[in-house]
Amino acid sequence: MRFLSYDSKFGQLFLKLSYGCCLNVMWLVCCLPIVTIGASTTALYYTSFKIAKDEGSYITTMFFRSFKQNFKQATVIWLIMLAAGLLIGADVVLLTRLRAASTGTAAVIWTLLLACIYACIIAYIIVLTYIFPLLSIASNTTVNMFKNAFLIGTHYLFVTILVVFIHYAMFFLVVNVFTPLIIFGEGLCAVISAHMLLKILRPLLYDPNAPKDKKPDGETEP
Repeated sequence: MRFLSYDSKFGQLFLKLSYGCCLNVMWLVCCLPIVTIGASTTALYYTSFKIAKDEGSYITTMFFRSFKQNFKQATVIWLIMLAAGLLIGADVVLLTRLRAASTGTAAVIWTLLLACIYACIIAYIIVLTYIFPLLSIASNTTVNMFKNAFLIGTHYLFVTILVVFIHYAMFFLVVNVFTPLIIFGEGLCAVISAHMLLKILRPLLYDPNAPKDKKPDGETEP
């Protein structure tokens, strides 16, 4: 039946759902030590970009190759993001309580500080949205990874909002509507997001895990 063939729209949709499910399982398993979440997320997006370019035949091999080769930098970035997230969360709790317990000028000061923290939360979400996809396709210093993630995220704000919405929608559906959707979870979100991110990150899109004697465009170094 044409409807069920590999080249049909249904066949391609089913294939992408299957990829999302498999990637989600690998991502969850590799996230279990907590400290490896960064490397796991980088590998997830590396593989998702390959799928978006129709190069996703061996997703397990690609996932673990990226996990291994980006482990060090991804882990450093993740630990920085984790520490920053905990610090921001603690500040929100503290300032909220101080504002509730204060009146007059003090309450205004705590409110202004809390507004600054909310601005930091927005910046944090932007960086978190882009930094691991960026790491999966480009080679750069950790400082530049943070800077570029923020600059790209603010420049392409509409795409940023869409990607964040996709993750929020999946979280909402799993928690409030149909819990078994967790089988797709982050894997499917990454596959969908990769198709949008690919358009804006394409100028940077070369394989950082390719042999070192290759240029990004595939030409051999002289």
